[in-house]
Amino acid sequence: MANSNRSGSKTTSLAARTLASSSASGVQKSLAASVLSQASTNRVTGKAMEGVASSALRNPNSSPVTQKLAGSVVSQSSKKR
Repeated sequence: MANSNRSGSKTTSLAARTLASSSASGVQKSLAASVLSQASTNRVTGKAMEGVASSALRNPNSSPVTQKLAGSVVSQSSKKR
């Protein structure tokens, strides 16, 4: 079943700024790329990226930016998984 959730404008703006930032971590950039790839399509998050996002959300040391991006990625996951 496809997920009809799409990234909102605030989240896509955050994702774009994150990708452009030289101080963003690799995890943040991966999450940001996933958010942007799903911004205007019906694509869903892949299983591997779901794992990355889930780990980021469970990590109490994740920054607010990481958590926001991870939350968006998880919300666009396949409803079957």
